[in-house]
Order: sequence, then structure tokens, then C-alpha cells
Amino acid sequence: MVFLTTKVMQRTALFVTFGGFVTSLITAFLPLWKTMNSDLNEVENWFSGLWHTCLYTEEVGIQCKAYESIMGLPMDLQISRVLMSVSIGTGGLALLAAFPGLEGVGMCAGQPGPKRLLLILSGVLSWVSGLTTLAPVSLVAYTTIVEFWDEGFPDVMPRWEYGEAMFSGWFGGFALVIGGTLFFVAVCMGDYDQRPLSVPHSLQVKRRTKHYRKTEVL
Repeated sequence: MVFLTTKVMQRTALFVTFGGFVTSLITAFLPLWKTMNSDLNEVENWFSGLWHTCLYTEEVGIQCKAYESIMGLPMDLQISRVLMSVSIGTGGLALLAAFPGLEGVGMCAGQPGPKRLLLILSGVLSWVSGLTTLAPVSLVAYTTIVEFWDEGFPDVMPRWEYGEAMFSGWFGGFALVIGGTLFFVAVCMGDYDQRPLSVPHSLQVKRRTKHYRKTEVL
């Protein structure tokens, strides 16, 4: 297709990566990773995130409190904090590396080699950022399912369920992985555009016949 050029693919990869980075950044600080609602007191809703827990009541509204001790947190939340921090850092570096590698940007102008390496680096960092977003979200989702179906808890005790941040985290992680893949596609398209043009076979035959001398058969 004519409009699907290397430049368009690079911009698309940058746009998808930026969307995944923003979504992952918001997910990391949302207190909506897990929700809990008690049947005994329906006016209270509890929300839990990586950094604080919140209580919502109709009379007071929402009140949030940060966790008092990091060591007192469950292991899945501790691991998720580290991985989400890595995701934010690598996602930001992927965007910074991708911008000077785009076609039409004045930085590294006339140097296709460095631009190509920057796009490859952006793709790798986007993949790392996406995987380090999907991993903690999936880990918290797994532990939530295990605790929800744990038969050791009484039936009357409220249990944590999935929050909206879980789904936004999955969306952001997949967007980052797709964005990194599109960066590699853009690199391959650029390599294909810069390939040396092959000489048509008919021209090769004509050039060869010029070297032959016409002989007469006696």
C-alpha cells in the first residue's frame, strides 16, 4: 500500500508506544488494582493499589492511606512495585531513544546507521517495558484468584476482586509490546527501501551482447 511507508510506520510505533507508556504510568499509581465490597456493609467499598489503600463511603467520600511499611506488604505487591518502576523507566527511555531515530527529525540527520540503532533500541526497551507491565498485573491477578477461592476463609468474610487498574495494565502492557514490534517492522521496511537496486535481466543481456563480436561463417 502506498500510504504505508517507513515514516508512517515509525510514527505509528511511536504513537502506540506512547499510549501504552501513559496507560502503564497511570496504572502504577491507581488504587484500583483490587476492590472489596462487604455484603454486611454495602455503603463501604475498599480499594487497594501498589502504594496505598482507599475507603469509599457515601457520607465521607474517598479516603486514601499509604502503606505504613514496605516489608509488611505481601510479596506480590513488593515484586509488582519493582517491576512497574522498571516498566516506567524503560518505557520513558524507549520514547526518548525513538524520537531522534525518526525520519524527518533533524537529530542524526544524514546518518541512517545511528537512526536505525536508535529504533532497534526503542523496540527492545518497549518490549521490556511491556513485559514488566504484564508480569506484575498477571501476578496480582493470580494471587487474587487464589485468595478468592481459598476454602480456608469463612464465606461471610469479604474477599478482594479485580479492579479497573488490572485491565488498564493489561492494555498498556500489550500496547507497549505491539509498539516495540512496530519499531522492528519500521527498521525492516527502512532496510528494504535502502537496498541496492538490481539491474533488470534484459539490460544485463544487452550489456553482455555488446562484448560479443559478430563473426561470419565462411
